[in-house]
Amino acid sequence: MKTIFILITILFSNVSKAQPVLDTLYANSKKNVALFFPEAIRQGITGTSHFVFTYNRETKQYFGLLHGQPGEESNLLVITDDGQVYSYILKYAEELPKLNYFISKKESIGSEVPFSLEPKPRQKRLDSIEKSLEYFQSFSKYLIKTKPKRLASKQKNGIKVEIHKMIYHKSETYLVMEVSNISDITFETDFLNVYRVSGNKKRKASYQRLEMKPLYIYNPPTKIWNGQSLRFVYVLPKYVLGEKEKLLMELQELNGGRKVILSTKL
Repeated sequence: MKTIFILITILFSNVSKAQPVLDTLYANSKKNVALFFPEAIRQGITGTSHFVFTYNRETKQYFGLLHGQPGEESNLLVITDDGQVYSYILKYAEELPKLNYFISKKESIGSEVPFSLEPKPRQKRLDSIEKSLEYFQSFSKYLIKTKPKRLASKQKNGIKVEIHKMIYHKSETYLVMEVSNISDITFETDFLNVYRVSGNKKRKASYQRLEMKPLYIYNPPTKIWNGQSLRFVYVLPKYVLGEKEKLLMELQELNGGRKVILSTKL
């Protein structure tokens, strides 16, 4: 539905030309399929949830990663910073004919033209953000109340980090986690970061660590008293780990040396 909505809100620069035939991209869950665009990606949406297109929403970049699960064919719509629109058919394949696509501006199917030349009121944008945050809060609150099921755990120096749930919902991934303090000293959090990691750390040339910044944190674990356990939720942009990728959590103490690193394949 999201793709259909976006398509009907776009006018193309030359409507007199026939509708172009869309190229087909193949993806699976085992390998990253990289798409390199001539301009930074502003928005990218797939038609169904079993295909996921990820790109850096915080810092503008020219490439995105495509993953797929078995299912019916779908489509991908990408809009770059210069307003150019790119559209592709998506299909799942066990064997991929190509892993890297370097896309030129000639492949654009048109340019984005807003309905009005006047900029949208700032208040509308703020209202939209506020509604998203309210929904993140509401759904996170619901997840916190569900029965926990430990998916991964790591304990060090009396501090334990656990992952209880990983939920894909709409365009986000919800990580339900818990930090427990079984030491005699109160733990104050400096940061808890989440990363996608691939390669071997001993081989620096192949090792990559990409931080995934949360869109929202419910009940952030700023201070955990001795004997206390605190459950919380990280809301992240939707992602699918590749075959050789891992999820890594790094919890660092404020004004202290305690650190817990949890690495899991999930």
